[in-house]
Amino acid sequence: MTRGSSRAILCRSARATHRLGCRLGALLEGGDVVALVGDLGAGKTQLVRGICEGAGVPPGEVSSPTFAIVATYRGRLPVHHADLYRLAGLDELHGAGVGELVGGPGALLVEWADRIDGWMPAGRLLLRLADVPGHPTWRRVTIDGAGERHAALAAALRARPGGEAVRRAAPRATPRRRGRRSPPRGPGARPPGRSARWR
Repeated sequence: MTRGSSRAILCRSARATHRLGCRLGALLEGGDVVALVGDLGAGKTQLVRGICEGAGVPPGEVSSPTFAIVATYRGRLPVHHADLYRLAGLDELHGAGVGELVGGPGALLVEWADRIDGWMPAGRLLLRLADVPGHPTWRRVTIDGAGERHAALAAALRARPGGEAVRRAAPRATPRRRGRRSPPRGPGARPPGRSARWR
């Protein structure tokens, strides 16, 4: 089983989170499984809307399927959107038909993927969304792909996260140091050390 290293991307706004989703949606293929984990308000549904838009689903069709458990949208490929928040266990998950969608011709997006143990396939892309203390609109998205296909998907997503608003934190630039002024040369010029302005 191929497993990619985890790496975080910083989204500095809801729009940036949406753009990250669009980038992922453009990369999706049939059989892909995307598991989303995060607290209430972390931005999972915002990310799903971006993924669906990137996959060609018409804007405005995506909503949280909390009561229906699974909603299917038609884009350039079928996109199944599941929400496990209200499910009590594996029996209810299988009863809702979530397991039957794994490995099918469409892509499967699962919110609250960590609510039920034992369902997640070995090959999947896991996205963990977390708040950034002191920055109410920022989200840190940790990306982890398991299995050859999903590890490659994670690497592609991290390599080009989606634009200037969604990027990894960059190291602070080192300020350039100005060199000393060279003393003037020529007839009548003062030698170095005679004036403070040349030191």
